Amino acid sequence: DVTEIEEKEAQAKEEEQIIKEQELSNLLHEKRYLKALGLAISLDRPHTVLNVVKAILKESDGRKQLEENVVRLRKDQKEAVLSFLVTWNTNSRNCHEAQAILEILLKHEAPEKLLQYSGIKAAVESLLPYT
Repeated sequence: DVTEIEEKEAQAKEEEQIIKEQELSNLLHEKRYLKALGLAISLDRPHTVLNVVKAILKESDGRKQLEENVVRLRKDQKEAVLSFLVTWNTNSRNCHEAQAILEILLKHEAPEKLLQYSGIKAAVESLLPYT
C-alpha cells in the first residue's frame, strides 16, 4: 500500500509551495524584483509574474528597473515570460506591461537569439493581431 507515501509526498509538495509563496511575498515587500521574478517564473505563475512586473513599473524609475531585471533573466526564464506576455497582451488591462517586456526583449536580444527561443513563431503570430 503506497497511499501513505503518496499522501506524505503531496503534503511535502504543498508545504514547499506555501514556503515559496511566502518567500515570493517577502521578496516583493523587500523590492528584490529579480529574485521575485525568477521565483514566480519557476512556480509557473503567469499572474504572479504580471503582479511583479506591475510592482516594478509602479516604482519611480520602473521602466529602467524592469529593463535591468528582464535583461538579467536566463534564456529559459525569458522564454517563459514571452509565453506569458502573449496572453497578457490580449487583455487591455495588461497589454501595457506585455508591450513593455516585449520592447525590452526586442531591444536587447539579437534576432538570431530570439529565433532560438522555443515557441517564438507561435508567440509572434499571436502577438501580431494585438500589437
